[in-house]
Amino acid sequence: MTHTLTLQSIEPVTHDTYHLVFNKPDTYDYVPGQACDLALARDGWRDEQRPFTFTGLPTDPTLEFVIKSYPDHGGVTEQIGGMQMTDQVEIGAPWGAIEDKGPGIFIAGGAGVTPFIAVLKRRLQTHGTLEDCQLVFSNKTEADIILRETFTSMPGLTCHFVVTDDPDSEFSRDRIDAEFLEGIIEGSDGPIYVCGPEPMIADIQAALLSLGVGESRIVTEDLD
Repeated sequence: MTHTLTLQSIEPVTHDTYHLVFNKPDTYDYVPGQACDLALARDGWRDEQRPFTFTGLPTDPTLEFVIKSYPDHGGVTEQIGGMQMTDQVEIGAPWGAIEDKGPGIFIAGGAGVTPFIAVLKRRLQTHGTLEDCQLVFSNKTEADIILRETFTSMPGLTCHFVVTDDPDSEFSRDRIDAEFLEGIIEGSDGPIYVCGPEPMIADIQAALLSLGVGESRIVTEDLD
């Protein structure tokens, strides 16, 4: 079933990322970490569906998304970045394999952090702290770090930022690899959540397995 949503607000989060709020259909429900296929409700775009993750909580009266725009792609995200109040989108049923399986380590690349936003919000709402949770978040530059202040202000959450394209940054590093992760996962036996571009997910999974992390501890979307 397709639902039509009307844009209620849009605000920049970074130089190319936006926080969008839509009305929520009465019967619509999802689990933190899930996404939906979304299309612009306008001629020429209804068949251009793209997956976006809910970043609010199921108990919220609205549906929220944090969406990174890629103007050089000339596609859906470029259009979304230019949306105006009362513009509409169409969404399908929620889906996704990432969900809260307990406190652990959240590893994200770029917009891959979005499934973790609602998961961490819900854990914080339920438990009052994110003790025993760590966020490992890789971006090209510090300016690309989505919701940096939000994450660093979450009680109990330990943040490890990585910046790959700015050698002058204190977070500069080529990539997240086994050497970087070894000290972070030491002593941890909880789930390790991974989300980002598919090559990154594959690399992180391989790094974790090389460090002795069992496959059952790794929570990610199916790459098949």
